[in-house]
Amino acid sequence: MTALEKATGDVVLKFEPFVLHVLCQELQDAQLLHSVAVDSGFRNSGITVGRGGKIMMAVRSTHCLEVPLSQNGKMMVSEGYIDFLIHVANQKMEEN
Repeated sequence: MTALEKATGDVVLKFEPFVLHVLCQELQDAQLLHSVAVDSGFRNSGITVGRGGKIMMAVRSTHCLEVPLSQNGKMMVSEGYIDFLIHVANQKMEEN
């Protein structure tokens, strides 16, 4: 809170979702991993095939959070709300 109160610009609390990149030898391997990831709740997962034939499977979570806290040095939320956001972010980390 002390650092936030001293901020002179915009401050945003941002929680990034889990991402795991897996290099696969065969497309079938990537498809199997993709099915497992989606069935496990990682709905933003996908497969990319590069120019050289490199097959990359990305397992991505949907658990993200981005909330503005201050603008031009002016607090836009209360300390209680920040505590709530921290709790939500920690829950998302556990789910990741």
